[in-house]
Amino acid sequence: MEASATLPTHHPQGNVSETQLESLKRAVHGQSLTNLPAIFQGFMAKGIPESEIKPRENVFTFEAWKALGRVVRRGEHGVKVVTFIDCRSKEIDPNTGERKLIRRPWTTTVFHISQTEPLAGVRRGL
Repeated sequence: MEASATLPTHHPQGNVSETQLESLKRAVHGQSLTNLPAIFQGFMAKGIPESEIKPRENVFTFEAWKALGRVVRRGEHGVKVVTFIDCRSKEIDPNTGERKLIRRPWTTTVFHISQTEPLAGVRRGL
């Protein structure tokens, strides 16, 4: 079972949110390798063979799976990972007068494709 790691240009139901697309974009194009050991260890502990764990191909966040036309099954538990997100600080940049952009850690959960199923009414090659 493998997922497509390409960003969809349109969704079969036509209602992919900007949040879902941003989640998928970050998951597919992320540069960090920091979470790879946790991802492999976490999914192998759940009984998924190491050969079937392919981050950025078949391991994504809840929102990224929705953007791919899939949904995480009720009751499934994923693997926690740490990522960094851009946000605005309370500090004002004296040059621009706008709040400064900072990166801060954020914990999220990723799920393997075996923990998902196609969204109702969506037929895709996943």
